[in-house]
Amino acid sequence: MFGQKQVIRPADDVDESAGSTADAATALAPVVAIAAAPAAATPRAQSPEGNETLVRSDLFKLIRNGVFAAMNASAAVGKTREQMKPGVEQLVLEIAERERLNITLAEQGQIVGELLNDMFGLGPIEPLLADETITDVLVNGPDQVYVERHGRLELTPYKFRDNTHVINVAQRIAAGVGRRVDESSPMVDARLADGSRVNVVLPPLAIHGAAISIRKFSKRNITLHRMAQQGNMSHAMANVLKLASTCRLNVIVSGGTGSGKTTLLNALSHFIGLGERTITIEDAAELQLVQPHVVSLETRPENAEGLGGVAQRDLVRNALRMRPDRIILGETRGAEAFDVLQAMNTGHDGSMTTIHANTPRDGITRLESMVMMANGNLPLLSIRRQIASAVHLIVQIERMRDGMRRVTRITELAGMEGEVIITQDLFTFRYDASAYSEEVKGVFECAAVRPAFAARAAYYGLEDALLEAMKP
Repeated sequence: MFGQKQVIRPADDVDESAGSTADAATALAPVVAIAAAPAAATPRAQSPEGNETLVRSDLFKLIRNGVFAAMNASAAVGKTREQMKPGVEQLVLEIAERERLNITLAEQGQIVGELLNDMFGLGPIEPLLADETITDVLVNGPDQVYVERHGRLELTPYKFRDNTHVINVAQRIAAGVGRRVDESSPMVDARLADGSRVNVVLPPLAIHGAAISIRKFSKRNITLHRMAQQGNMSHAMANVLKLASTCRLNVIVSGGTGSGKTTLLNALSHFIGLGERTITIEDAAELQLVQPHVVSLETRPENAEGLGGVAQRDLVRNALRMRPDRIILGETRGAEAFDVLQAMNTGHDGSMTTIHANTPRDGITRLESMVMMANGNLPLLSIRRQIASAVHLIVQIERMRDGMRRVTRITELAGMEGEVIITQDLFTFRYDASAYSEEVKGVFECAAVRPAFAARAAYYGLEDALLEAMKP
């Protein structure tokens, strides 16, 4: 029965128990960094039956040290979590009997789960990664773990043992993608096996302990239609964006940090033709394209000697030699903006990227600044002409105060007038200031204008569908 105390065997059975413990240990292979970490208090966690129990720190410390001391690290290299679980359960039970510890079945299950999380997962935050309602996991040192759920930050009861425990988890993440993070290289961008994005900052840069920021990869297939159903945009906006991607328009998704730019970029990519060759370029691979012909490239940081680094700009230049139909850049943040515009202007229509900006007009200004970083000799008028001819649409997305991500504006670049880039808003989100509440109220408005890319839509046989979608 759940909660029942384990039966402790008599003292004359201790030697036999110790022997069987050693035999069971041959089936276990812990991570060396975890085995070396000091033991301390465990966080509050969910028991197998769903009841929340707090394992006594002295029990967990004693059992954990006993399990790691008994393990044979070379006996089961390459085994999975499920293959190791029976051996860990047996060791926990036998150590508890040998040390004459009274533990309930709930405590036993919790200890086994946390030991397995230390060996194969990310320690105490492993349950948070399995929670599909959580979008971000933010570790601020060993004693503070926040999550973002439904757009709001929440403090969780989960804790690491100490800062060394946090660093061990961070180093395991970095090693999984061939990168390193230590005192000499205290910052790294990486990803988890499921595609979740990870940023790590170690002391002394992080003053109060190692910081780990995880942007979880959604297991749901987010499409424009689903985003319209959720209220992230209107159905008319979804239709126009679908047509824009199908017509091979060059699109820039603009927004702030955590506004949903990459999610929207993934949704737009669903309308890339199955016969097109697409090259994706990212710092940490996040894009999940469903097409069969996709080549994914990822940057590489410098090594300890300051050599071997490969920047986004290098990859963009190389991608032009790979016969791409479309180039998708995860984020434009520097001198690679010049090469992206060159690619968009040289026959790679349908290319996409994201940029950090608060409005479409700010996005254009940021592009101008980034191109100047790459080539300061170019006159501003020449840069603006390149932007006006290369970029067709800027889609502005924003995370609002109620936590909802909304597409607030779809803006079309309609050419130049003198030295100014002409833009026109096809759709805007107008919020209702008179109905202030926790939830943001407003409507998506259509400008009811003929888009400048209507002629391009006619070339693809989609002009009628475009004009129908633009009806108010």
